[in-house]
Amino acid sequence: MSKFHLNKVTARCLKEHFGEKLTARDIALWIYTNYPKECAAKQERSKNITTEAALIQQLVAEIGAHRPQLFKAYNQIRTTEDRPRLYYWTDQSEQQQVEKIESLQRDKNSLPAEPFLQLLEAHLYPRLGQFLSIDSELYTQRIDEKRSSNKRGPHGNHWLYPDLVAFEDLTRHWASSIIKNCVTEVRARRFRLWSFEVKILLNRSNVREAYFQTVSNSSWANFAYLAANEIEGPETLKELRILNALHGVGLIRIDKNDPSESEILIPARERLEIDWTNCDRLASENTDFSSVIHRVWEFHRTGSIKVDEWTC
Repeated sequence: MSKFHLNKVTARCLKEHFGEKLTARDIALWIYTNYPKECAAKQERSKNITTEAALIQQLVAEIGAHRPQLFKAYNQIRTTEDRPRLYYWTDQSEQQQVEKIESLQRDKNSLPAEPFLQLLEAHLYPRLGQFLSIDSELYTQRIDEKRSSNKRGPHGNHWLYPDLVAFEDLTRHWASSIIKNCVTEVRARRFRLWSFEVKILLNRSNVREAYFQTVSNSSWANFAYLAANEIEGPETLKELRILNALHGVGLIRIDKNDPSESEILIPARERLEIDWTNCDRLASENTDFSSVIHRVWEFHRTGSIKVDEWTC
């Protein structure tokens, strides 16, 4: 089966499953079912492919290897960058995809039938919070922009607040009360603050805007992360790595079905000092952020954390 033919039948499979996300194995099984003669001939030509399972695995490998050529031949094909990588066919441009998702975030009463488009950013907050609790033992709090004073006019809070803030207790595994008291007395660091901007989809159309939104609303924190349910295309991930080297904001992929399977794809670069001047502005204009700072102060004063106060 030639490279051209494989790309052609891969495209046909995706087009027939319009809008449905398929793994390379799903596509390989479809090819095996729909092109039995070609698959049999491929197996006969190879000394290494001796079983049906080996043939399907070879098709899986070739689909992945031919992905760059597949993109060049069919601009309607998209792939996610998680594992396993998902392939699908769409008639919308990358910008149109982003615009549609953003319009749905504004009008939650007109959600379409497609399961992917029924997902709202608000659905991802608790999933991200669960992952952060499991993976890094963080306490998370949703920051609702609607609870801001808007003293600076309708656009005064643009890119000002992150979606989630998290608190990390650096003393949580210390057994010695003497050490804890010593650290308190010498005013050494006992906690870190994390900041997160959440998106449904990142692709070439919106990746820089989303990244610099995170830079803007998370520059005060020790760690800043952009988190997304789906990251599409190798160029998107490449751009995020370049931007991370310049600005330090990390990347998290959120698994909406199993939060424990979420992962940090690009670690954030730590800022050793919190920008308290910026925090003062955020706390003075938003009640959610103010409550976070109050809990930080309580921890600094008492060393204790009220877990039930942290919600996202």
